[in-house]
Amino acid sequence: MKSHQTAQTMKPATAAKKLGVYLQATPAEFQEGVVSRSELNTLQTDPPEWLRELRRNGPHPRPVVAAKLGVSISGLARGGITEALTTAQIEALKTDNPEWLQKERATQADVRKETARLKEKKRAQDEA
Repeated sequence: MKSHQTAQTMKPATAAKKLGVYLQATPAEFQEGVVSRSELNTLQTDPPEWLRELRRNGPHPRPVVAAKLGVSISGLARGGITEALTTAQIEALKTDNPEWLQKERATQADVRKETARLKEKKRAQDEA
């Protein structure tokens, strides 16, 4: 018996998430089709101009916005940011540095410190 291998495909939303782009900003043919694993690999290694432009200027999905601002996705929501933002909008927020952003960055820094402390504590326990 011969087994026929079929290409693994994914929905456009999954591919957009893996590429770190906002699905609604992608071309219609990307949104309406399916993406194979090999197509995704090609998009990652040799991105077309539309993908390079999206990554450069946005609009960016919330996980990317959160990372660029140094806050959590929940922190974005607490700050009233629920939509995708462009690079210019993100830079404007950084420049304005509103109180909510300062607070969320401090919270995120505390979370990172606590995570590092717990990791170090676990490492010390494992060595003992």
